[in-house]
Amino acid sequence: MATVKKSKNPKNKIEHEEPDYSLNDVMLRGRVSAAALEKTLPSGDKVVEFRLVVSRLELSGVDTLDIGAWSAKARRSALSLKPDEWIEISGSIHRRFWKGPNGLASRWQVEAVEISRI
Repeated sequence: MATVKKSKNPKNKIEHEEPDYSLNDVMLRGRVSAAALEKTLPSGDKVVEFRLVVSRLELSGVDTLDIGAWSAKARRSALSLKPDEWIEISGSIHRRFWKGPNGLASRWQVEAVEISRI
């Protein structure tokens, strides 16, 4: 995909096209921390959320990551998970925004597209 870089000169609106080499593709393996929960958002959309515990490479600790399953297939898979079960997920990282009691709020979430037991 190419991105367009705009020129500051108003007569020359488009300077050149620049290739976009970005990639948002994640694969994680870890343990499910607790049972997944299904939520219905004010928009009517449904999401199943759970947390995945992933060891750090240097074995000095773990990271607990928020996972969201948005498609019907991913939601069904997520709801069948058991605490402490080892799984592999593939998906992408997204920043989610919503209106909270103190104004606009956000958090990062891994969107699981595929969920597999190990």
